[in-house]
Amino acid sequence: MPDVGDTAPAFTLLDDSGASVALKDLKGTRVVLYFYPKDDTPGCTTQACGIRDGWQQIEALDVKLFGISPDSPESHAKFRAKFDLPYPLLADEGHAVAEQYGVWVEKSMYGKKYMGVERSTFVIGPNGKVEHVLHKVKPGEHLDLIVKTING
Repeated sequence: MPDVGDTAPAFTLLDDSGASVALKDLKGTRVVLYFYPKDDTPGCTTQACGIRDGWQQIEALDVKLFGISPDSPESHAKFRAKFDLPYPLLADEGHAVAEQYGVWVEKSMYGKKYMGVERSTFVIGPNGKVEHVLHKVKPGEHLDLIVKTING
């Protein structure tokens, strides 16, 4: 998992419209990447809609924000449209980017172990270096945590 001060792992992913998004093309801009487990599930919907509802606070931070999960661009398009999300969702279908960022982890539910995304957020500075890492983010507190972290 990249830590504060490390160069953020490079990636190119498709967004919910099928367009290619590469981290290298975002240099010079502060980027917020939030990794979440699955489109249209209760916790992920709470998280996504919380950001949507506080979108003016995100815009005031002058950042580019992206949600990333292993879902397909088509799934992302439906999720984004259903909840009128004002930001792009990136498809990490093979979970390679989640692995690079150290958020593809063993999880446990009802005693059963499986691999999945640990809800985490990375703030990447205009220079491409990781500025903040937020682990095990709680869906309902995510927006406030992003704003507080970036504003210091």
